[in-house]
Amino acid sequence: MVQQSMNSKSTPGNAAPLRVAVIASIYRYRSHAQHFCDRLLVGYPHAGRWHRPNMEIVSLYVDQRPSNDQSVDRAREFGFEVYPTVSEALRCGGDQLAVDAVMIVCEHGDYPRNEKGQILYPRYEFFKECVKVFEEDGRAVPVYNDKHLSYSFSKAQEMVADSHRLGFPFLAGSSLPVTWRLPDVDVPLGAEIEDALMVGVGGSDPMDYHALEAMQCMLERRKGGETGVVAVQLIEGDDVWAAGDAGRWSWRLLEAALSRSDSPRGLTETDGRTQDLIGTGELKRLVEKPAAYFIEYADGLRATLLMLNGALKDFCFAAKLRGEETPLSTQFLLTPGENVTYSACLVAKIEEMIVTGRAPFPVERTMIVSGMLEACLTSRVQGSARLETPQLRVGYQPPEKSQHMQV
Repeated sequence: MVQQSMNSKSTPGNAAPLRVAVIASIYRYRSHAQHFCDRLLVGYPHAGRWHRPNMEIVSLYVDQRPSNDQSVDRAREFGFEVYPTVSEALRCGGDQLAVDAVMIVCEHGDYPRNEKGQILYPRYEFFKECVKVFEEDGRAVPVYNDKHLSYSFSKAQEMVADSHRLGFPFLAGSSLPVTWRLPDVDVPLGAEIEDALMVGVGGSDPMDYHALEAMQCMLERRKGGETGVVAVQLIEGDDVWAAGDAGRWSWRLLEAALSRSDSPRGLTETDGRTQDLIGTGELKRLVEKPAAYFIEYADGLRATLLMLNGALKDFCFAAKLRGEETPLSTQFLLTPGENVTYSACLVAKIEEMIVTGRAPFPVERTMIVSGMLEACLTSRVQGSARLETPQLRVGYQPPEKSQHMQV
């Protein structure tokens, strides 16, 4: 029987630091591994102070080492080892699991894409190597997996099933659900949502995942919790604007979402003028190739992600709540600059899981979003067909407390 590490349950003030193994695709400047690892190594700003986790990175596996690799220098500076395999990193060169937690940070690096445009990051493969160690050594520890679980929903399902089978805490996802919001709002738990729209920017598949996950962390709070997705469709180009004109998505919600943006492009960048992007027609001029991701939920809710590259630089959400005339809307704040402090918001959640032995929000959120994205990209390569998604009948309850940064 696999036992969860008791060392991860609590960290008294005078306790020895918890030992963390990092399994990374690449460790270079401004990679995700650098963002997360450096915060464990030197601390991070949190709740108005500089926070030093009672943790230490004791081992690292890195899959690729480009010319600007930082792993060797960081290991030398902070006194941990870089191992040639995942299993050796988890066992710290010995014959038994020798860490209290694992962080899988498989983002960035030189990996191929499939016909859907998905980057084939080996997150599933890294995770399964960790599971193998847990099974062989009869002990499991908390695991964090950066961003989506896998490009394959079936692999994502298997990862979540492994965590339940072996009984270890499993956290996954990205910074958007836990960063600051402008304004600081959330969907009230148990609210009835009539319609919802998310605006995102960036390329596929990295940035559309971020936008879908941000949308999901809001919608999962609706009455009844999450019951799954029954169909998806992805359309592009002028068909997106036509779908809005036909009422398939709401121009009013788009106006509400754009009202929360502080990064309109075009004339605002040229001479600083305020713009009504919709009313002036600038939106259609700025966005060369809009994309709409339609998500049909099992409880009847329909939501839309609009990827509007060229019109703005941030991620915004709007929803029509039953009984409320004015849409609820907000921006998911991605702070500028080299320090990328929104990563600290996520590291705080990772630390919480490792210390308490409980994930602050369910991994099923990340699993269903992984599946949404895969299905939407399948729709695109199949000529923007509407696809039924019986595999995405995933149910879960959100945490009662909002998980975004509020202080």
